[in-house]
Amino acid sequence: MNNTKAGEVLTTRALNRALLERQHLLRRTKMSAAEAIERLVGMQAQVPRDPYLALWTRLDGFDAEELSGLIRNREAVRAPLLRTTLHLVTARDCLTMRPAVQSVLERGFGSTPFARNLTGVDLAELLKAGRALLEEKPRTTAALREALGERSPERDATSLAYAVRYLLPVVQIPPRGLWGVSGQTTWTTVEAWLGRELVSDAAPDRLVLRYLAAFGPATVADIRTWSWLTGLREVLERLRPQLRTFRDERGRELFDLPDAPLPDPETSAPVRFLPEYDNIGLSHADRSRIIPEELRFLVFPGSGGIPGSVMVDGFLRATWRLTRDGSNAKLAITPLRTRLPASERNDVTDEGASLLAFLAADAKSTDIELTAPA
Repeated sequence: MNNTKAGEVLTTRALNRALLERQHLLRRTKMSAAEAIERLVGMQAQVPRDPYLALWTRLDGFDAEELSGLIRNREAVRAPLLRTTLHLVTARDCLTMRPAVQSVLERGFGSTPFARNLTGVDLAELLKAGRALLEEKPRTTAALREALGERSPERDATSLAYAVRYLLPVVQIPPRGLWGVSGQTTWTTVEAWLGRELVSDAAPDRLVLRYLAAFGPATVADIRTWSWLTGLREVLERLRPQLRTFRDERGRELFDLPDAPLPDPETSAPVRFLPEYDNIGLSHADRSRIIPEELRFLVFPGSGGIPGSVMVDGFLRATWRLTRDGSNAKLAITPLRTRLPASERNDVTDEGASLLAFLAADAKSTDIELTAPA
């Protein structure tokens, strides 16, 4: 039960526990992979393995083949969506989310050199040609580039191909994205793959409400960071009668759903391993609810390719890296700044052993190493 009042100040720890509860990181939850993907409003998926690990760390008894089956049966897809990055979503969500983020993809494309190379090109005609090619048969980016280059030899073929990838609703198809299977990055349109049309309503209101359910309480800037949508202040003002509001410790207004959980800030939080890209670390302008700003550069993508993060007592306290040498697997865990106390080291290595059993089930020998702090 939530005993908070409008305008009440929520501490960093209170925001942390709210986020963990909504992200299924206070305890593993018993639910289907499809339901979890929708509850999380999609999952970062540019690294094919990441959604599997993200679901394993959140769900009780998760089986990687369950997610592979959803992708294989076209019940879940990997598509460019939020922040123009590849996300794993259910087929149902793809049909509704893609129109809502069309402006994000258009703006993202407009900021690239590819757009500048296509000044004067009739984009409507280009996208019509690109759709015909991708719906004739799924194509890799290289194959799409070649076909479009033959059609318009006077233009930069790579730019033509990327215009189609950004501006048309497309999906990456299996075998890429399946557990333990490699495959070329091959594209077709959402409509061709799913056999259904996109919804016509592109209003972001429902998407914002779903964000709050999964990531709130949050500021307007947080929602913008997650989605790259603009005009969100107007959306939140329109939704305000449906929402409750708080303040953070810096006085910023936080929006939330009236019935969303706000656990006791002193609720215990188990050790959890996160993949290289996980939306829990990418969906707020102020990420201090899970990691101090001075440590942020040590953890998040873009800072040296750290493969994953380790949460201890609800906050990111270490990074992890899995290496394979033939039939041997090693998990190296590196604390951030300071060593972990003995009691926390035991919990970290225990959860690390479970991670190894999931990611390296075929290894004949495994090892866990706690290295010196970064």
